[in-house]
Amino acid sequence: MARFLLTRLGGVVLILTLVCLFTFGVFFVLSPDPAVQICGKNCTPELIDQIHANLGLDEPLLTQFLTFLGGLFAGRTYGVGESATHCSAPCLGYSFQSSQPVWDMITDRLPVSATVAVGAAVLWLLAGVAGGLLGALREGTWWDRGAMVVALSGISIPNYVFALVLQYVLVVELEWLPFPATVTFAEDPTRWFQNYLMPWIVLAFAYASVYARLTRANVIDTLSEDYVRTARAKGLPRRQVIRRHALRPALTPVVTIFGMDFAGLLGGALITETVFGLNGVGKMTADAINRNDQPVIMGVTLLAALFVVVGNLVVDLVYTALDPRVRVSSA
Repeated sequence: MARFLLTRLGGVVLILTLVCLFTFGVFFVLSPDPAVQICGKNCTPELIDQIHANLGLDEPLLTQFLTFLGGLFAGRTYGVGESATHCSAPCLGYSFQSSQPVWDMITDRLPVSATVAVGAAVLWLLAGVAGGLLGALREGTWWDRGAMVVALSGISIPNYVFALVLQYVLVVELEWLPFPATVTFAEDPTRWFQNYLMPWIVLAFAYASVYARLTRANVIDTLSEDYVRTARAKGLPRRQVIRRHALRPALTPVVTIFGMDFAGLLGGALITETVFGLNGVGKMTADAINRNDQPVIMGVTLLAALFVVVGNLVVDLVYTALDPRVRVSSA
C-alpha cells in the first residue's frame, strides 16, 4: 500500500509540474505582452521596460519559469529597491486589473464554489445512484422508462437554460424563493440556504442524469455475473445480494467520474455562478476572461488542475476499498 501511494504521489508531482509548464507557456510566452496590458493607453517604451524588469520578463524563459515555480513554494519579490513588493507563498502573481494577489482573490471566493460543489454533489450522487439502481432492478417497467426520460432530459437541457427557467418559475412566478443575495450562513441561515438551493438543483439535475444512466447500466451488467447468481443460489437475502455483490462493484466507474466532476466543480461552476450572481471562483474566472486578466486565469487553471489530480489520487485510494482486486495488485 505504501508503494502504491508513493507511486501515485510521484505521478501527481510530475503532472502538476507539466501543467505549470504548459500554463506558464500559454499565458506568458504565447499570449500578448503583459507589460503592454498593464501599462495602458498612455504607455512609453521606458514604462514597458520598467514593467518587464519588475515582473522579471527581461530574464531568460527558463529563469522565469523556475522563479515562477519557486514563488509557488517560497514566495517571490517583484521589482527592486524601494518599489519592491514581496508576494507570499503560494504566489500566483497579481491581478492586472485590481492589483490584488491572485491567491487572496481565489481563497476569498473558494468557499462559495466549495459550497455549490458540495451541495450539488450530495444531491446528484443520491439521486443519480438511487434512480439508476431502481431503474436496473425494475428494468423494462414504467419506472425504468420514466427515470431514463428524465435522465435524458437532464443531459440534453443546457445548464444556463434550466437555470433561467428555474429562476423565473420559482422566483418571479411562484415567489417561493427570493432573488439571490450575498448573505453568509452566520447572518441568516435560511436565506443562505435559499440562495444556494437553485444552483444545487441546476447542477444536480445535469450530473444526476449521467450518474443514473451509468449506474443502471453497470448494475444490469453486474446482476448477470456468475458470482451474483451463485450468491442467490446460496439463499442470501435479495437486499444483501444487491448491496454487497451487485451495487458495490457497479459503483467503481461512478466513483471515477465523481472524483473528476467534483474536483472540476471546486475550480468553479462558471455558468451556474454567473447566472445566479454567486461571487465564486467560476464568476471570477468569467470576469477575468472578459478582461484578459492573465494572472487570474492562470491561477484558476492551476487550482483546477490541482483539484483534478488530487481527486484522481483520492479515487485510486477509494478503489482499494471498493474492489479487493485493486488491493491485491497494489500490495
